[in-house]
Amino acid sequence: MTLELPATTEAGRARAQVLAQPALIEGAPTSIVTYQSSGRLVIIGEEEAALAAARRLGAAVPSTLLVPGDTAPEPSKVDEFVVVRGGRPSVEGRLGRFLVNLATGDDTVSLAEAAGAATPHFDLVLDLCDPPLLPHEVPPVGYYAGGGSEGALERALAEIPEMRGEFEKPKYFNYDPSICAHGNSGLKGCTRCIDACPTIAITSIGEKVSVDPYLCQGAGSCVAACPSGAMSYAFPAVNDLLGHLKQLLAGFAAAGGSDPVLLLHDAWSRDALENRLGPAMPENILPVEIEEIGSLGLDAWLATLAYGARAVVIAVTRGAPARMVGELRTQVGFGRALLEGMGYAPASLTVIDTAAAEADPEAWWQALPERAVCKPAKFACPDDKRGILRLVIEHLYRHAPSPRKTVDLPAGAPFGEIRVDRDACTLCMSCASVCPVAAINAGGDLPQLKFTEWNCVQCGLCEKACPEDAITLKPRFLFDAELRQQPRVLHEEQPFCCISCGKPFATQSILDNMLKKLEGHWMFQDEASKRRLQMCDHCRVKDMFKSGRQGGGPPMA
Repeated sequence: MTLELPATTEAGRARAQVLAQPALIEGAPTSIVTYQSSGRLVIIGEEEAALAAARRLGAAVPSTLLVPGDTAPEPSKVDEFVVVRGGRPSVEGRLGRFLVNLATGDDTVSLAEAAGAATPHFDLVLDLCDPPLLPHEVPPVGYYAGGGSEGALERALAEIPEMRGEFEKPKYFNYDPSICAHGNSGLKGCTRCIDACPTIAITSIGEKVSVDPYLCQGAGSCVAACPSGAMSYAFPAVNDLLGHLKQLLAGFAAAGGSDPVLLLHDAWSRDALENRLGPAMPENILPVEIEEIGSLGLDAWLATLAYGARAVVIAVTRGAPARMVGELRTQVGFGRALLEGMGYAPASLTVIDTAAAEADPEAWWQALPERAVCKPAKFACPDDKRGILRLVIEHLYRHAPSPRKTVDLPAGAPFGEIRVDRDACTLCMSCASVCPVAAINAGGDLPQLKFTEWNCVQCGLCEKACPEDAITLKPRFLFDAELRQQPRVLHEEQPFCCISCGKPFATQSILDNMLKKLEGHWMFQDEASKRRLQMCDHCRVKDMFKSGRQGGGPPMA
């Protein structure tokens, strides 16, 4: 929907022209998630309030009432409603598939079973408890927390009768486990998507994560948070949206506009932008509504600057999920550090709270830089996050007013190096074995530890895997593209050769470390046993057999 904004200047007329053009985003279709609901409702809360809500909904909504308590659950009948009194409830699920269990002492029973229901699931939940049973910032579809305020209860009672039938929504995300940095070899690394999800739809399943498509409601903060691009937004794909924004900015320039600001917002901000902020803001600010404000992150914002915007402003509302807003501000912090490292104004990336901006409608845009960041790029963005970031950062760096060689980034940034204590490192290669993105590699036949900085996402798996605590993370950005993508040796040693055949099989530090750890072990007290530790596997076995025969006993296994 196009906002009605002033068009009194050449920039305003150019804005009106480009915003009136339809957004031709021909993205690949995404799959559909389907809910089935028969309207079976469970109302949880004090008996008087629960009965009042059930009576208002009437017989059209089949309702079971639960009155929590410390006693064992007991069913009874009040009017036409089944009322279960007792048990401490827990709720999980989503529209059409809610499970409610009741804890009583050491036992747990199903509410459906206690109520004599024909099926184990409920379709809908009206939770009148204060605080609500589910702590989610964005609760599952079909769950209504009506105990907090009268307005919440009224909205729930108005919507519940309509929640019967089949409902569809897009599957908002794509997940590529092959580049996920969540874990490896029993170690836990990156948890950024889990921490950023306001619906608690993402859970750890060992070395990877799982996303429940029924709980996911497309907030998109997992995509912004993911350092590798394993999590991506599917509705629309970011490269499809960036193609549209590139055309929008080019069209604005062709129509006579200059130095545009891209104001990204979602439907929740539309009224504030059109009726209160829009009339006062400069006419070269281009509001663009997207599906979810949290679905775009550092790759998209920097690409927009590379395409000719002088600033990107992200509008959020007071009601937006705190996890999502927090992740947006974190990502803006990373982007500002990168921009500052190239000599651009950090305010080229800005988050505004629409409610705060309404109190002073001019302050937010007066802090923006006055000129476009750089000459607009012509390239098309690929469909992977790291690929987009590589292209746009290199473009911005080529046109940077005062570029540095490196810039330090805040903790948690998705770029950086690792630093190795060479005195402690034994080149055991535990770090290389767990690195999910091939940032750390062994040196082939040589005892070397190699590192490719561009690949590193700062997940911390290498740091946790190192038995010698020799690795520390250093978030930063190295702007030299050749150095950033070229493997470099962090540590190396001369190989230790087998004292029997001369074959290299370890390093001196590994051998010294092993001898130190085994110096008190009863199996390694004689010189022959200590000598075998200095042999390769093949020679060690041969020596054990030889020693067994000379001693007159059976060969040693």
